[in-house]
Amino acid sequence: MSGIIGKKLGMTQVYDDKGRLVPVTVIEAGPCPVLETRTQAKNGYSALQLGFGAKKVKNVTKAVLGHLAKTGNDKTPPAFIREIRLTADASVAPGAVVTVESFKDFGFVDVQGMTKGRGFMGVVRRYRFRGGRASHGGGWIRRPGSSGMREWPGRVLAGKRYPGHMGAVTRTVQNLQIVQVRTEENVLLVKGAVPGHRNGLVIVRKAIKK
Repeated sequence: MSGIIGKKLGMTQVYDDKGRLVPVTVIEAGPCPVLETRTQAKNGYSALQLGFGAKKVKNVTKAVLGHLAKTGNDKTPPAFIREIRLTADASVAPGAVVTVESFKDFGFVDVQGMTKGRGFMGVVRRYRFRGGRASHGGGWIRRPGSSGMREWPGRVLAGKRYPGHMGAVTRTVQNLQIVQVRTEENVLLVKGAVPGHRNGLVIVRKAIKK
């Protein structure tokens, strides 16, 4: 299995086999029921549709409940449903359960999550602009400066860096080393930091560059 859905529980420290202190992120990974499989012949790509967490039946739409009924998950619907792309058609069938045990043979993983939202930020905080001078006629200490022109094309070009909402975007951290796999607790410990806030949803995949 090349991917699983999880939840970021936080960060801590553990000792490795050489007695060195290693900073790790604790991820609750799975168990994830397989809701549906995508195949090259039928869908044009290979993927697994996984579920994670739990949700009340009254908070799930009838369309989703009908979809979950195919695998018997309509009584305990998952809180999140995501697709994990595969390089080849999956060998597991809908109704199976993906656990963190499948990551025992992986040395490194890629973790995708949504970064923390920072709200509305100026260009100095958002893009590390230097800003203007504080004296000698400077009147734009933390402003972006000139952004357009009066000659052709006479407009602000697309993609100009401006103040705006910062954070809350999808990011992937690659090549994080797996320190421990605790199958009894459905917990995965990876070295280093992972995008997102505590209890945020993450997707863990096998590292593509290792």
